[in-house]
Amino acid sequence: MATAPVEVKRSAPAQAPARPPDMLRSLRSDMDRLFDRFAGAFGMPTFSRMFEAMPTIETSYSFSVPAVDITEDNSAYKVTAELPGMSEKDVEVTLSGDTLMLKGEKKQETEKREANYHLCERSWGEFRRSFSLPEGVDRDKVTAEFTKGVLTVTLPKTPQAQKQSKQIEVKAGG
Repeated sequence: MATAPVEVKRSAPAQAPARPPDMLRSLRSDMDRLFDRFAGAFGMPTFSRMFEAMPTIETSYSFSVPAVDITEDNSAYKVTAELPGMSEKDVEVTLSGDTLMLKGEKKQETEKREANYHLCERSWGEFRRSFSLPEGVDRDKVTAEFTKGVLTVTLPKTPQAQKQSKQIEVKAGG
């Protein structure tokens, strides 16, 4: 095996001239981060990833508190929570004294293999929401139903609470 000496040339590192900070570039960078966070919260690809050559897998690493609607009619209160991507096995509903607790956990794993890359992403999130119950809820008849990503908890009113509601006439002012 032949060995030949190799000359190593050393040069002084070039120093970049000191420049004042580019305020416009800084503002743009901050705005890009803001829009990326906003897009990610809705499961959309971030603006920086929209133009990548590599395909993306749309996952969300943030797990926010679910949107909840509370309604009342003559016979019951209803608590409706939107829980996309979850099933009834991921959700727990408990009633303790005057408190209704909704609790859930979502685990997601995605793996994609292509010729030139291997992508594996995992996300996990948990939420807890609690509500104070009004008087007149029949605690023995509370039910929970999960359909197509929507949890509906029905809190029936007692017969006495149903009788207590009264329609008040609204009159036009003079």
